[in-house]
Amino acid sequence: MKHPVSFLRTVALLEAISYLILLFVAMPLKYVWGMQMAVKIVGSVHGGLFVVFCFALWRVLMHTGWPFSRAVLVFIASLLPFVPFFIDRRMRAWVAADSNKTPA
Repeated sequence: MKHPVSFLRTVALLEAISYLILLFVAMPLKYVWGMQMAVKIVGSVHGGLFVVFCFALWRVLMHTGWPFSRAVLVFIASLLPFVPFFIDRRMRAWVAADSNKTPA
């Protein structure tokens, strides 16, 4: 992946999918059918992906010149179900806009 935002987008989508699986598959398995191991496994995977996401977001902030407010927006979006799928379009547009800038 050439651009740090490409890695961030990939990790953000994987993290969002793991969050949805945790909420809509593992949690019902635990609380309806008593399968506590589902939350332990999916929760661990989701937690690991969230740590990688935070690292990727920090990397983007350090290497791309994104404003801090944009990074905060992406971080808050990662905390809400389904929102990362919508913010992904914006990230794609930000990458396109950054690549169109000409160096001074």
